Amino acid sequence: MTDHWHQPLRHIRGAGLTGDTTQTSGMRRLEAISGKTVGSTKVWMGETHVAPETNSGDHHHGEAETAIYVKSGHPVFVFADGDEEVRLETGPGDYIFVPPYVPHREENPTGEPAVVVIARSSQEGVVVNLPSLWAPVDVPPE
Repeated sequence: MTDHWHQPLRHIRGAGLTGDTTQTSGMRRLEAISGKTVGSTKVWMGETHVAPETNSGDHHHGEAETAIYVKSGHPVFVFADGDEEVRLETGPGDYIFVPPYVPHREENPTGEPAVVVIARSSQEGVVVNLPSLWAPVDVPPE
């Protein structure tokens, strides 16, 4: 019988994050906690760095829910609401929730780098790059 209650904790140092995950133009994702790095089965966590005066490409994260914590900078999170483009301007200490399959992008209109910490309800860094916020998204039937 396996003792599931006495497994080792895993320590990932900030300098040990890997960029070996799906990327989107205009940003750099760094993976810390994932099925690949620590054997997680329900969560993915890492950082995204958006350079000054840069926009990411439009994308979504499949069936994963995404929670974002703004560590530094003033990134803007952009999504479509009908025919309107909605812009959420953020700063350090703010949080953003991205529901499954919602097309969005990150922008950094300032002259300083932006860094956000990301957690997803998946052990993989699911990223589907899109041509626009209004691109059709394939959502599997429930």
